[in-house]
Amino acid sequence: MRETAAPARLTGPRLALLVGLGILALAAASIALTGLATGYIIYIVNLVLVAIVLALGLHIVIGECGQFSLAHAAFYGIGIYTAGLVTNLAGTPFWVSLLAGGLMAGLIGFFIGFLSLRMRDIYLALSTFAFGEAMQWLFLNWTSVTGGPNGLNIKPASVLGFQLLSDRAAFPLVLAVTLIIVALVTVLHVSTLGRSMRAVRESEIAAGSVGINVVRMKLTAFTLSAFIAGLAGGLYTTFSTFIHPDSLGFQTTIIILTTVVVGGMGSLVGAIGGAVVFGLMSELLRQVPSYQEMIYGAILILFMMYAPRGMFAFIGRR
Repeated sequence: MRETAAPARLTGPRLALLVGLGILALAAASIALTGLATGYIIYIVNLVLVAIVLALGLHIVIGECGQFSLAHAAFYGIGIYTAGLVTNLAGTPFWVSLLAGGLMAGLIGFFIGFLSLRMRDIYLALSTFAFGEAMQWLFLNWTSVTGGPNGLNIKPASVLGFQLLSDRAAFPLVLAVTLIIVALVTVLHVSTLGRSMRAVRESEIAAGSVGINVVRMKLTAFTLSAFIAGLAGGLYTTFSTFIHPDSLGFQTTIIILTTVVVGGMGSLVGAIGGAVVFGLMSELLRQVPSYQEMIYGAILILFMMYAPRGMFAFIGRR
């Protein structure tokens, strides 16, 4: 009987080439689309780009390092409120507010990770879930800072002294930052650090036996994930001038988690593709808010049962 060759997986240079081509295609499609689209369509494109950044942040901690975190929406909210408050109080340029949101979320992520990442599996999930719920309570009740249930109005972001007063004006910056994050996460994936994280994901005992500091890898992944989520929050403030705590609850975490799992857990291409699909789907489902949880739950169950490798698993083979 003739043996069949096993499918080759995309690794190293092949993955970098594929993602590079995807970046060019994403940039070209976005620019072409916004040249003809209405303001609402451009707003949706901006939301999808932010969803890509969010998914890549969660991909680092879950897909690369195999640690289950349910606090991603909290770090996203920290980035939004930090960037918004810095802009409101100091009138700083876009880049300063963006980095402030990322650094604040990364710093808090490092602290929470230091406390939580000695736990494993369900205990880690519960501890990060508790942190996410605590931050949701803080966003809702710290009225003097966050605006509480009334929400927070954010001044328009500015670049070189010019205010970004429309979604179309903010789009080039949102696209540029998204492409930079995609490129950096791709570099991480093919680097020694990325391989060490994946070794921890596959077996902590085996990784430790070859000299990998397991706790350090987990903490690095958690901090980078929180930092990128904070950047996504800062990016959101470039085209949105209002934020309400209700949009940062546990449902947002579930949507991001579904994006990564259904797109292809452990797959960089899957995280990006899932973010595009679910970024568009979440906007469509705004018309039926009562059924969103049921629809996302059904999708997640079906994929876990019949396609556990994810929606874009076929791209990982040749």
